[in-house]
Amino acid sequence: MSKKNEHLAPANSKNLVLASTSRYRAQLLARLQLSFDVVDPAIDETPLLNEDPQVLALRLAVAKARTPLATTDNWVLGSDQVLSNKGNILGKPGSREKAAQQLSACSGSTVFFYTAVCLSNLHLNYCESRVVETRVTFRKLSNRDIVDYVDREPALDCAGSFKVEGLGISLFTKVESSDPTALEGLPLISVCSMLRQANAWKRHL
Repeated sequence: MSKKNEHLAPANSKNLVLASTSRYRAQLLARLQLSFDVVDPAIDETPLLNEDPQVLALRLAVAKARTPLATTDNWVLGSDQVLSNKGNILGKPGSREKAAQQLSACSGSTVFFYTAVCLSNLHLNYCESRVVETRVTFRKLSNRDIVDYVDREPALDCAGSFKVEGLGISLFTKVESSDPTALEGLPLISVCSMLRQANAWKRHL
């Protein structure tokens, strides 16, 4: 089932569809003031055996963008993000205990976020994808730091167990990325570039 982002003004003659259940991605895409629908891509996100984190992020983004739940005449955006810490993939914690474990594992380390985005139009046989790397260096976190953060901002649905747009920014010493919103879940510089290149909207950004 799809739902309409009713607060945005129409932007083009064909529908733009965000194939994601993430409210964070919907909020990010809404910044561009485009009209778009949202669908659940309903894909299996299980990593393949020994799959590289960057490859995994790209594979899932493409699969979401080519979901059969979106009609063939739509422009469809799919995106996925994978966190790699010392070669280990960390998913969404889902619980306070796992969130604390993730933050402890990342403490004092530089971790890598791979945020992939894909724009697809099945009718035009069009598919473009990109992967944005973000390096996040955590300061050394004490047990008290971790417990305090999890108590104040439990980011149980975020890989890495933090919200960079919130209090999570206090956990870092450095964030390096060519696309600042990639860490939040959707690289908007890349999205704008891809939509312009595909002539998928009428306005100029």
